Amino acid sequence: QVQLVESGGGLVQAGGSLKLSCAASGSIFSINFMAYYRQTPGKQRELVAQISSSGITTYADFVKGRFTISRDDAKTMWLQMNSLKPEDTAVYLCHAWTPRNNYWGQGTQVTVSS
Repeated sequence: QVQLVESGGGLVQAGGSLKLSCAASGSIFSINFMAYYRQTPGKQRELVAQISSSGITTYADFVKGRFTISRDDAKTMWLQMNSLKPEDTAVYLCHAWTPRNNYWGQGTQVTVSS
């Protein structure tokens, strides 16, 4: 079992920055990939960025050059979000993938005002 606890969301003006964090506990040795997804009402959950256990990163086109995902061993993941836009407003969810299961955090609200 893996538990994920997120923090760092909030309200920010367009052009501002926020840093999200996701702390993993439990069977962290089994985590291969960690990622942030985001969801808004009426839309499908979408991948924002992903990082492998070896540090390989993948970004959605809509955040490339603005967001940076990083990971400290297997315990904590961060998402640095710069140049935020109102369309980045969403609930951001931490995700961990193991060969046996997928795990989700509780989500943290990010609101970007224009």
